[in-house]
Amino acid sequence: MQFRRFVKAALAATVLCLGAAQAQVNVMLPANPGGGWDATGRQSFQAMKEAGFYTGTVNFSNRGGAGGTIGLAEFQRAQKGKPDAMAVFGAITVGSITLNQSPVQLANFKPIARLTAEYLVLAVKADSPYQSLQEFVAAFKANPGAMPVGGGSAGGVDHIALALLAQSAEVPVSAINYIPQAGGADTVTGIVNGTLKGGISGISEFRQFAQAGRVRILGITTAERIKAAPDIPTFKEQGYDVEIANWRGILGAPEMPQANHQQWVERFAKLNASPQWQAVLERQGWEPYFLPGDEFARFIEAETLRINQILKDAGLAR
Repeated sequence: MQFRRFVKAALAATVLCLGAAQAQVNVMLPANPGGGWDATGRQSFQAMKEAGFYTGTVNFSNRGGAGGTIGLAEFQRAQKGKPDAMAVFGAITVGSITLNQSPVQLANFKPIARLTAEYLVLAVKADSPYQSLQEFVAAFKANPGAMPVGGGSAGGVDHIALALLAQSAEVPVSAINYIPQAGGADTVTGIVNGTLKGGISGISEFRQFAQAGRVRILGITTAERIKAAPDIPTFKEQGYDVEIANWRGILGAPEMPQANHQQWVERFAKLNASPQWQAVLERQGWEPYFLPGDEFARFIEAETLRINQILKDAGLAR
């Protein structure tokens, strides 16, 4: 009898060990392969594996569309309560939820870490008469409708940045002439051929065109000048209270167990301080923008309020 009990216990322990060995992390990448969110998810877990903070299996799923809201809605339904299910998302998602009337509710997720940021710049044609942001804003303020500015999707961070500039310059947000473009290259084409007076995008999108002499960058949306672009003045130092980043981070599934949530917050905090992750930031040209768990949750709440108010001011949301 004792031998049988021993065998049963041994079999049960074996099953438990096999279950632990087969456990995996599921990560939703709510965008198509190859973009910033895709790279953020894959690169962060690869760096975590190299650093030894998590060496298990990671299953990635790509589901793009509508600023990340399609993939996040699927993740919200399918992964609720799962202990090791996470999703990548970013600043674009906040406005997209409102504009697409998405069922996604960010407050229901478990924020784990804000990881990276890419700051935005405003650029004009290389031979534009506007030599500074002040000169551009003066023309913008005199006749907003005659100053078409291109950027990413309506309601996205590029659009929000222009709206913040308008507010700071005391221009009615509803009067701005914002024209969404398919990508940064299309924005540059519009600037160069004159259909756009200016364009807003991430610095990585415009830097190469500035170096080639096709556009002139007038300002960046950082609080202070950054090491990667010390020659670009900030909006703030030129008199406009605008600070915004295209940030990216990690969410845990709704109702993720607290122990798992805390464990992942700690792992990403270690990742942020690791040389492996610093190498990723350097290689990708990303700015570090780390916030853990509860601090990230408060940031999301504040950003949601700020961005939704701007969308209302722009007449894009009720």
